[in-house]
Amino acid sequence: MNLVYKGKTKDVYQLETGNYLLKFKDDVTGENGVFDPGANTVGLTIDGAGKAGLKLTKMFFEKLKEKKIPTHYIDASIEDATMTVKPATVFGKGIEVICRYRAVGSFLRRYGMYIEEGQPLDSFVEVTLKDDERNDPPISEDALDMLKILTKDEYAILKSLTIEISNVIKEELAKKNIELYDIKLEFGRINNEIVLIDEISGGNMRAYKDGKYIEPLQLEKLMLQ
Repeated sequence: MNLVYKGKTKDVYQLETGNYLLKFKDDVTGENGVFDPGANTVGLTIDGAGKAGLKLTKMFFEKLKEKKIPTHYIDASIEDATMTVKPATVFGKGIEVICRYRAVGSFLRRYGMYIEEGQPLDSFVEVTLKDDERNDPPISEDALDMLKILTKDEYAILKSLTIEISNVIKEELAKKNIELYDIKLEFGRINNEIVLIDEISGGNMRAYKDGKYIEPLQLEKLMLQ
């Protein structure tokens, strides 16, 4: 295996087959020791977070596979905390797509003059650039097109896929009486097809039960018990 990238929460290795192996770590994003899925720094290390994140990721990717939604997922080994994926190219130097169902986090910080905390949102989709130096700035459809990161046609597909995938996750959580407030997804291209990449775990979503926020490890326990 050849290490090609050391990430905040995962390391990426290239396999001899041409596929990639994602090794999940126990680090999660946040600031000052507090977990925040929208943060661009590692905030804390939670023992078992890597395997917990992978268990949820495997469950959700297999659910998407059943629904024939395109992803880079091949298979996963919980024991090794690894996931094997198809090679995909990212948009520009990487983008993140957030689907929001309630006003929390950075959305509330930006637009708090017009909205109250926890106010419902209608599957609001926003795109941010993966750029730690500039604090992952939000970017509009027009700017994405002008900067040749993705075309307007690709943006329409990206937005549609984001809502479709997020709704699948939302429905799965709702089966356990858990409400999804927002989720952060990543996409890439495989043979010019836009596909979901990276992971789908408690580390990149905010979920609540009975009005209380659920930590990533607790979310895994609730979903897979």
